[in-house]
Amino acid sequence: MLTIHQPEFLPYLGFFDRLLEADIFVVLDDVGYEKNGFINRNRIKLESGPVWLTVPVLGRSPNKKINEVLIDNSKDWGGSILDKIKKGYRDSPYFDDYYGFLEETLSKKWEKIADLDAHLIKNIGGFLGKKIEIEKSSSAEIGGKKTERLINICKHYKADTYLSGPAGKDYMDMELFKKADIKVIFQDFMHPEYPQQFSEAFIKNMSVIDLLFNCGKSSSDIIKGKKE
Repeated sequence: MLTIHQPEFLPYLGFFDRLLEADIFVVLDDVGYEKNGFINRNRIKLESGPVWLTVPVLGRSPNKKINEVLIDNSKDWGGSILDKIKKGYRDSPYFDDYYGFLEETLSKKWEKIADLDAHLIKNIGGFLGKKIEIEKSSSAEIGGKKTERLINICKHYKADTYLSGPAGKDYMDMELFKKADIKVIFQDFMHPEYPQQFSEAFIKNMSVIDLLFNCGKSSSDIIKGKKE
């Protein structure tokens, strides 16, 4: 089973729900960069509420492909992000289990946001008990547009099943998948609730690190256990 998604920075639980089910994850890194998305930012929960963790980038533009967008290393973005993480989770049950990895990773001077995202995704997958096989669409040089390209990617990696996000129903041509003899499964993710820091009011759609710091090795079961 194969799934495809643009790279995201410290993604939310639904992102990893797909990765935990798939055998191959193709990072769609050679499409236009989208502003105000999750490629270079995500949210965590502090006592004051949700806050953004943002990696500053240079020259972000839909005319630039994701794998061409550079990180602005003139700013101490890593230090700023780590300070927020410590503020939000230093008293969480599993802070010591994961903070060291984040500190080591975010203290480095990464050149491209796509490479940083892929590194985080792969290692967090390991924390969730899944060895994620990551392939980059830019490395394969696969042609086609929209549904045709998705099918070509599946064929390239010899995948007979494509795991799509729920929004795929709105834009994919299912007849083309049928003709290509590729089965399509649409994600059906129900966001779980779990213990969070600071208040009883649960806030969903936080970065996966919110779950990891609060629930540790139970995180994978929590992600997978709230489906219909």
